Amino acid sequence: MSLHTLWAKIPDAVGLAGVACLLIAYYLLNAGRISEKSFSYQWLNFFGGGFLLFSLFFHWNIASVVIQVAWMAISMMGMASIYQARKKLDKKASTLDEVTSSAA
Repeated sequence: MSLHTLWAKIPDAVGLAGVACLLIAYYLLNAGRISEKSFSYQWLNFFGGGFLLFSLFFHWNIASVVIQVAWMAISMMGMASIYQARKKLDKKASTLDEVTSSAA
């Protein structure tokens, strides 16, 4: 196998890795092993979309590009939401700690 042939297969391999990420995320979610509110789920979706998007730059399909960009954007929105929720919980916990320690 020539080096050129090997390089030509890289986008397909990366795209398949993206498919694997998306399928693993979907399986884990439906099997109850992961929550849609977890960073793990969101990262699997983000990287899955990103890997597929990479492969699409070599095998162009505008409809697939649009859905992968949307997939990644929605994943980033999910991560931002999770981050904000955790930040609020941390703030409430630190406020509760302050109240508890000042009462003691």
